Amino acid sequence: MAKRKKKGAWRKRLQQLKPANLFLRRGRVLWGRVLLALILIVGISIYATDLERQVKEQAAVNLAKKPFDQLTKDQFIARLKPEAESLETTYKVRASISIAQAALESDWGHSKLSTQYYNFFGVKAASGQPSVTMATKEFENGTWITVDGSFRRYSSWQESLEAHAKLLVNGTTDNPQRYAGVINGATYEDSANALYQGGYATDPDYSKKVIQIIKTYQLYKYDKS
Repeated sequence: MAKRKKKGAWRKRLQQLKPANLFLRRGRVLWGRVLLALILIVGISIYATDLERQVKEQAAVNLAKKPFDQLTKDQFIARLKPEAESLETTYKVRASISIAQAALESDWGHSKLSTQYYNFFGVKAASGQPSVTMATKEFENGTWITVDGSFRRYSSWQESLEAHAKLLVNGTTDNPQRYAGVINGATYEDSANALYQGGYATDPDYSKKVIQIIKTYQLYKYDKS
């Protein structure tokens, strides 16, 4: 009999813990408990939101500190995206073009030129500029050849991105309008085609490669125009 009474007591206790019983007593709402429950819910929600924000901020900090040659392709894009978008606002160079070219020219941040000298676009050095001589491939007379080139050295990857944007806007000394088609292209495809037409690279498939990267990773989503 004692065991049956004990089981019955537990059942009664469980019934008392039902939500309805927690907030009602003899048909009356226990507003103090309701208010306390609301405060707890709001507090937990705020804490969860703040925790999520802290996790995202820490992830961004960790990503910013990680060497480029240790990034995945998606992380590479995430690292360059804010800077590329900012440069588009200032120089009107599509963010998709900046990111795709950087990916192609630097082998997604793995090339020696990018990891050691922060040159993400294979930009050649003009006379008097900080430079480094490295072997590079050029397409001449229908075949690929390896030659030594004098490439620009930068102090940061941000400087490299801005210098690239300025090059596309200002062109070269012999032809200031060399890359006008990149800036004024109606679509990212037009801008990519204008890169090869302006002589940015000797690779006949250069524009196709840039366009393929943009399409594959949907970089056009970051363009403002």
